[in-house]
Amino acid sequence: MPARLKHLHDELSKVIAIYKPAEAALEETFVNVSGSSTLKLGQARGALMLTVSLAGIPLSEYSATQVKKSVVGNGHASKDQIAMMVKTLLPASNAKQADAADALAVAITHAHMRTYARLEKKS
Repeated sequence: MPARLKHLHDELSKVIAIYKPAEAALEETFVNVSGSSTLKLGQARGALMLTVSLAGIPLSEYSATQVKKSVVGNGHASKDQIAMMVKTLLPASNAKQADAADALAVAITHAHMRTYARLEKKS
């Protein structure tokens, strides 16, 4: 596990160095039936969050329900519905895997939430 966490850190550090993002977003963890799987996911998220934090990048987190509502309009949308809406909203993305579509859905949610926050400040 330590080698895997280091790999996550190293690879995300490379992406940050290349693209120099101003912000980052993650989907909040939900508790699985398997405690072991939940713990491993939490460790991976911790490594990613630490990497983003060390780079000085603000990080936002969104629940799965928020992401589904933001992208599909339904907090109980299926993975297929999310993938279809991501393809509709970002046709050039070519997200072939459900995880890639989910990551793009989190990015879309973050963009929506940032826009909403800016509009709220103006009023």
